[in-house]
Amino acid sequence: MCNRLWFITDRRIVEEYPQQEILRALQTRCSDEDIEFKRVLMDEIVITIEQGLLGLRVNGESVSSYPQVAVVRVPTPWIQSDSDITVLRHLEKMGCRLMNRPQAVLNCVNKFWTFQELAGHGVPLPDTFSYGGHENFAKMIDEAEALEFPLVVKNTRGHRGKAVFLARDKPHLSDLTHLIRHDAPYLFQQYVQESHGRDVRVIVVGGRVVGTMLRCATDGRMQSNCSLGGVGMMCSLSEQGKQLAVQASNILGMDVCGIDLLTKSDGSFMVCEANANVGFIAFDRVCGLDVAGVIADYALSLLPCRGLLTRRMSLLSVVSSTSSEVSEEADPPGPVLPGDGLSNTSLDSNEEQQLQQASFNINNINQLNLLVE
Repeated sequence: MCNRLWFITDRRIVEEYPQQEILRALQTRCSDEDIEFKRVLMDEIVITIEQGLLGLRVNGESVSSYPQVAVVRVPTPWIQSDSDITVLRHLEKMGCRLMNRPQAVLNCVNKFWTFQELAGHGVPLPDTFSYGGHENFAKMIDEAEALEFPLVVKNTRGHRGKAVFLARDKPHLSDLTHLIRHDAPYLFQQYVQESHGRDVRVIVVGGRVVGTMLRCATDGRMQSNCSLGGVGMMCSLSEQGKQLAVQASNILGMDVCGIDLLTKSDGSFMVCEANANVGFIAFDRVCGLDVAGVIADYALSLLPCRGLLTRRMSLLSVVSSTSSEVSEEADPPGPVLPGDGLSNTSLDSNEEQQLQQASFNINNINQLNLLVE
């Protein structure tokens, strides 16, 4: 057994759907392909330097067989650079291929850090201001006027649509000052009115778009997060939208991520946010996907000495190319949005067969496994 793979997660989120599904998928594949597998919680790891060499201890025992690849799922809203990131850096220094890497995780921890990375690469972004110091929110009110009202206000470490406000005017923004918790700075952002209450969530794995989902608020609020009562529906996405999501993912250095796109009235898109610890319970349910299975297969493809997997990924490239050709011919210029004159109609048997052959999902991967083996 020459390959070792770990799944590293956090006790606070280990029972949630994404972690349970990734664990299931990894266990199944590693068992089938005789790969040594271990699930490790962050608080079980002790990192060591002894006699000038990096080492690890897990649950009080010294580790001699280090992982070659580790799938990382840590709660980014609470991640600490002096502890969690230090552990991930330690593993990376020992030669472990992490997905996602520590720097990529950090790029998505703070929303303004994300924009700092994307700026200068031609990625369309809403104009955004922020500041230094935790308690300088009030000082930004005059500066933020340059963005014009209404404007969006977000906590730079917010998640799941929390700590996000739409400030109608300057007096309203001043009133918000007294409601703000200054645990992290806030950012002030241009309001994209035509995307109010809706965005497109794109999941990217290994530089490929796995699926796209339109998210819509149901109560008139600006946030479309499903965790806040928004609804998701499968949607088509133009090639420009897909390329934008992949470009953002690559710039941020992500292996697995969710890219949220705002829609413009002319059919173009802007990047709103990036998620290193993307959830996919709605994706699996609405789009009929097994995102965890795709993540697991990509993780296995990163292992060394895997001739079988190399051949599998070659076949996947053929499937992905076919999918791209189908998308170019069939995709509308933008996402399928309510009221845009497009609808998610039932596929005929021919279209359904094409979709099954071209989609980058777990069913195709399983079929490819059978072909290779």
